[in-house]
Formats: sequence, C-alpha cells, structure tokens
Amino acid sequence: MSDTVTRADDGGVAVLTMLRPGLSSALRTDLLAAVHEVAADESVRAVLLTGSGRAFCVGQDLAEHIEALRGNAATSLSVVEDEYNPLILALSALRVPVVVGINGACAGAGLGIALAGDLRVAAVGAKFTTAFTGVGLSSDSALASRLVHCVGGSRAAQLLLTPDPFAAETAEQWGLVHRVVPAEDVLPEARALAARLAAGPTAAYRAVKTVLATAATDSLEETLALEARLQTQLGQTADHREAVEAFLEKRAPRFVGN
Repeated sequence: MSDTVTRADDGGVAVLTMLRPGLSSALRTDLLAAVHEVAADESVRAVLLTGSGRAFCVGQDLAEHIEALRGNAATSLSVVEDEYNPLILALSALRVPVVVGINGACAGAGLGIALAGDLRVAAVGAKFTTAFTGVGLSSDSALASRLVHCVGGSRAAQLLLTPDPFAAETAEQWGLVHRVVPAEDVLPEARALAARLAAGPTAAYRAVKTVLATAATDSLEETLALEARLQTQLGQTADHREAVEAFLEKRAPRFVGN
C-alpha cells in the first residue's frame, strides 16, 4: 500500500501493518486511508492492526515534530485535530471486530491507537507508557477516555500524571490487554483470533460494538431500548437462524456474516 503501512487480506481478515515506530505525518495519512478503505470493503469481517520490528507504535515522530516546533510552535499541534482525531474516530467507527497485535513498545498516541481496537494481544515484556506529560503535553488520541473506561479514573490519573513504563504483564492484569504471549507468537495468536472473529456472526459483533460504545454513559432505559432495537434486527438475520438451527441439530453453526 505504501512505505509506511501495508495491507494483506486472508479469509475475511484485513491485516494492517505499520512499518514505522513513530507516527509521522505520512504514517498517519496512510493509516487513515487504509482504515477508510477497509471500512468500505464489505468482504472484510475482521481487522488486525499491528506494528513491525521492535515496536508497535511509540507515538508522535518527535524528530518530525521538533521541526514543526521550530517553525511555528503555535500551530505545531494542529495535527491533533487535523490528523489524530480523524484517525481515532475512523478506527472506532469500524463496524467489524478489531484485534491489535502489540509486538513491542506502545507509547503515547500509540497506546491510544491500541486502545481504539476491541481485543489486544501483546508480547511478553512489551513496554507501555502514556508518555505525554514526559514531553510536557497532556493526552490526545482519546487516551484519557479509554484509560478511564479500562482502568478507572484513579489509575488513569496515575498513568497520565506519572508516565512510568509498565510491562505487558501488568497491562494484562489491569485489563488493558487481553492476552500476553511470547513475541514470536503475537502475530500468529492475533491472526488466529481475528480469523475466529471473521468466521463469526458479523452483524452480532457490530451490534455488540454499538452497545459497548455508549454503555458507560447511557441510562439503563437507553441501554435497554438500544438492545431491544438491535435484537429485533438481529432476529431477522441469516446467522441468527443458522445458529438456532445448528443448536437444535447439534452441529457447529456456519456463519456468513449477515
């Protein structure tokens, strides 16, 4: 696709690989384009996002950023609104399950990108950090919101105010990642998980993502109404009928995605 992001498809899984550790303008632009492309592709039933080399993503490319600071500090971070926000919104809007394979270091906006996925597989010993206050900034890439939802307000404050590195094993204990495996197994494990999801009831997964997106802020009545509406729609899908028929026939269901 480019020299910053590649896409490879297999069995309904679109694998997006970031080829640079730092989020340069080119990488942000290419990744956003790839996410939009995947979103428009009806053959895609799951997405796997991963990095390459020793890092998943270490956040902003600081070598590029210092040039912007030296040029015009007042506009140097306009990229947050212009480029980071659209990328996080596009990832969050994907209507299929998103698995993130965290192959190495995950920092700053890179952590925000990882938390925009649905399920995360991380390498043993991979280092995580919020990073932002370490370079005199607050948070972006929805990191504050994601952390509050994942680990609660108290720990989110700790992680953002004191951006000390922590290992994948700790991230798993806190619920930030769902599985920790040896580094060489991250991609196979993440691929297997994405393939499992791609073979599942896509419309049901889409509905789950819809409910989860607002479950923490909606009232009980709003959540019940949304669930009822979605269940009514899902009850008319081929996958729901197939699953019920398969249960009664004591066989595994064969989902087609609708």
